[in-house]
Amino acid sequence: MLLLMRTMILKNQRQPLIEVEIPDPEPADGQLLVRVQACGVCRTDLHIVDGELKDPILPLVPGHQIVGEVVKVGDGVDRTLVGRRVGIPWLGWTCGECKFCKSDRENLCGKARFTGYTLQGGFAEYTVADVRYGFHVPDDYSPIECAPLLCAGLIGYRSLSKTGNAKRLGIYGFGSAAHIITQVAIYQGRKVFAFTKPGDKTAQQFALKIGAVWAGGSDELPTEPLEAAIIFAPVGSLIPNALKAVEKGGIVVCGGIYMSDIPPFPYNILWEERSVISVANLTRRDGEEFLKIAPLVPVKTSVRTYPLEDANEALSDLRTGRLEGSAVLVI
Repeated sequence: MLLLMRTMILKNQRQPLIEVEIPDPEPADGQLLVRVQACGVCRTDLHIVDGELKDPILPLVPGHQIVGEVVKVGDGVDRTLVGRRVGIPWLGWTCGECKFCKSDRENLCGKARFTGYTLQGGFAEYTVADVRYGFHVPDDYSPIECAPLLCAGLIGYRSLSKTGNAKRLGIYGFGSAAHIITQVAIYQGRKVFAFTKPGDKTAQQFALKIGAVWAGGSDELPTEPLEAAIIFAPVGSLIPNALKAVEKGGIVVCGGIYMSDIPPFPYNILWEERSVISVANLTRRDGEEFLKIAPLVPVKTSVRTYPLEDANEALSDLRTGRLEGSAVLVI
């Protein structure tokens, strides 16, 4: 008998998702079949739906912050994994053969495939995943609490690692990734300065509540020069702002997969060995390290839940800035 599962499908970009039933997927060689328990809603999902990230597979099941239970495995996979809880991130498959894969930089693999973009994702009752990218998730978290760790946490952690030992850290765009990585940064002994949309007192109070030592608009300068800054907001004009806020030798890390164009800026704000770097995707090492650190902090995720059928509402709340923390679909 053909079994059907509920999904939220993107048929065409710049259009709402549609609730449809499709056949349950089957795991191929090297894959897990996962019953989805929760799936985070990420700004990258929004970039895909809104057409800012081009050429997704269509029709597409979005979603790449997936937590669920393994219910079946394909050939070549350890069958004792059935019944285990796993987390499935954005990076969903790599070739394992190129120079990047062989040098612990599989995030740069030219043949990489991405969950909820070029692979089917987690806005559904079931999904399949490459066993290599089915992470063990901490038992300390419920599926709802854990889901934001799978992208907001992982990409945030990779962004944070790019700042080296910087003690005075600025974070631009105080949403899902920022509220997680602020907790990790404070655990590591850093001082966090939070930058929000000018006049957004709610977001600034949220940042201070989590432990930021200062919070202000992205058009302001902090009370102390920064050693590094991370930009999570997809706004290219924030790069010159951040360069003005970091001291000599400072680094500005761009943590998003998409950003609007960077406007011209004077060379003198880049001079004195300031640098700008982007973060692309994640590696398995990032996942293993971060998911071990998160319970030690312990990272606490601020979450608003939605039923699967309300995925469009969750995307709208993210688009309009009505979210504090992370949105999670409960399946």
